[in-house]
Amino acid sequence: MLLIRPVKTDDLPALERLAARAVPPLTNLPAHRERLVERIARSQEAFSRDIDAPGDEQYTFVLEDIKGGDVLGTASIRAHAGAQDAYYTYRRETLIHASQQLNVRREVETLALSHEVSEASLLCAFTLDARYKGTPAESLLRRARLMFIAQYPERFSTTLAVAFPGYLDEKGESPFWASVGQHFFACGYEAINHIAGVRSKSFIAEVMPQFPLYLPLLTDEARAVIGHEHPAHETALQEMLAEGFTRSRHVDIFDAGPLVEAQRERLETCRKAAWHPVRLRPASTLPKAEPVMIANQKREGFRCIMASYALSLTGQLMLTAEHAERLGVEEGRAVLAAPLALPSAPNVLDEGEM
Repeated sequence: MLLIRPVKTDDLPALERLAARAVPPLTNLPAHRERLVERIARSQEAFSRDIDAPGDEQYTFVLEDIKGGDVLGTASIRAHAGAQDAYYTYRRETLIHASQQLNVRREVETLALSHEVSEASLLCAFTLDARYKGTPAESLLRRARLMFIAQYPERFSTTLAVAFPGYLDEKGESPFWASVGQHFFACGYEAINHIAGVRSKSFIAEVMPQFPLYLPLLTDEARAVIGHEHPAHETALQEMLAEGFTRSRHVDIFDAGPLVEAQRERLETCRKAAWHPVRLRPASTLPKAEPVMIANQKREGFRCIMASYALSLTGQLMLTAEHAERLGVEEGRAVLAAPLALPSAPNVLDEGEM
């Protein structure tokens, strides 16, 4: 009885609750009423607008339990990560220092301030009721965004990115921030995270150092967490790697959390999504089949659910009347279906581990 749909004005109390309970607190989903009201309004405008190229649109989706009417989770897409302010990261690089006279050659890892990811579309602001973590509902919410992107590719960049929260210690502090950012801002990690969420991020370019940071000059604790996700997001990262994302050389400038990237045509959901006309059948007559994500063709009325991939001999997708009602489709209408299951994440070195 779960459904993915665009956020509505009435969802504000649920967004406030979800933002307040996010672990760890999310920069891109602050528990700030004014910002959440703005988020809903921006999303409604984005869904309603005719668009032929990505801009400053922000699409926010929610996971709803139809039976109880409860909103259980939310997730967003920023069509152009740097449309308003440049999207800053640290890029991991290697500098070579050599001297023939001294017969010395040293490779030194550095972090350089970058805004390369600004051109990507960003999957962000994901949070889910704790009761549903580790269930198919989590995958549905996370990947329904790709079902929308697959239908409206002109609205998004060909490059997609996901930034994951970085490692925090038992006190909720970031070892990376303590070694780097705290030297340039007179506040702790939690405070700067809040400021970044409710204000413009232009202060990053104004205050953060423009020169590369040499990793040997950081603390052991800071170096150890670069590119490592928060423990609460380990499963989410593995799912995105299985989807087809790869670790990039970019990390978050505040907590050094990892950022994964992919060309959208390489993603499992986009590659395997297929259109099928709907054929209505009673639930008792449907054959057993693997679960899939199913989305309708509507933009403002976008809907995505889980159901069995029950195909007729002529390629029709057999759904119950209840499924069709949730999707807002009639018999004969085409829907987009993609597998809910993903292959295991490849056990190979990716760009961020080389």
